[in-house]
Amino acid sequence: MHPPLDRPHPDCENEVDALRQCHATTSKVKFWACNEIKYAMDQCLKIEKQRMLTEMNKDFEEKRQREEDAFRDAVGQELTFDEYLKQDKEYLNAEKAAQDRRKANPDLFTRKANGS
Repeated sequence: MHPPLDRPHPDCENEVDALRQCHATTSKVKFWACNEIKYAMDQCLKIEKQRMLTEMNKDFEEKRQREEDAFRDAVGQELTFDEYLKQDKEYLNAEKAAQDRRKANPDLFTRKANGS
C-alpha cells in the first residue's frame, strides 16, 4: 500500500510515472506484473518521507523551548514541570514510599525467567 499519488512527490516522479504506466498497460489479471516498479517506488517514497521528517524537525528543540516559554508566560509559572515536581512535597513523599516498597519486596518488582 502506498500513499496517494495525486499529491506531488518531487523526489519520486519517475517511479510514480513508471507505476502509472505499468498499471495502464498491464492486464489486471497479472496483479504481480508491476511489483518491481512498485517496490522501487516504495523505497523512493520511504527516502522522501525520511528527508521531509528530518527537514521538518531540524529545529525541534528550539520550537519546543519557545512553546514551553510561551506556556510559562501564559500561565504565569516560572518553573518547568520537572522543577515543580522536584519541589512538590506530596510527589516526593509518594516517590520515596514507592522506593521503600521496591526495597522491601524486590521479588514483586523483578521478572524471573525460571519458567514458573
